[in-house]
Amino acid sequence: MAKGEKLAVLESVERILNNYLEMNNHRKTPERFTILRAIYNTEGHFTLDELSELLSEKYNFPVSRATLYNTLNLFMKLRLVIRHRFQGTTAYEACYDNTSHCHQICTICGKVVEVKSSIITDAIDEVHLKRFRKDGFSLYIYGVCSTCQAKMTRLRRIKKLKTTEKI
Repeated sequence: MAKGEKLAVLESVERILNNYLEMNNHRKTPERFTILRAIYNTEGHFTLDELSELLSEKYNFPVSRATLYNTLNLFMKLRLVIRHRFQGTTAYEACYDNTSHCHQICTICGKVVEVKSSIITDAIDEVHLKRFRKDGFSLYIYGVCSTCQAKMTRLRRIKKLKTTEKI
């Protein structure tokens, strides 16, 4: 995403947060806006711990785990952040301008890779759902990554060699 586009997205999400806080008589805390900026300056997925570390190191703005958790819940309610429950971990992702995409998840090592497929996006866009407006989607494709496949192949070869040596 170009710098100008990134700035426009950041301004839009800050406006959404600002409007929500004003309409619901909530405080406009610096923590909420700093966390939002950190998230929208992060590429891809992040965990709660990674966000905490980023805020402390890059922004010199340490916040409690409870503040992060509560703020992320607010952002999910506003559809500014999406939560993914990947194998063995929970990750978050900014989603204001990027709600529809697929993830391939290795069932052995847990590696997650984002997949962009216009064929899948077009197919889901063409699905007509009764009394339901689609806002976006997230698709999880489970399998074994090439690194783990290579490790499994090496282990099979070693096992086969050991078996033939015994004979």
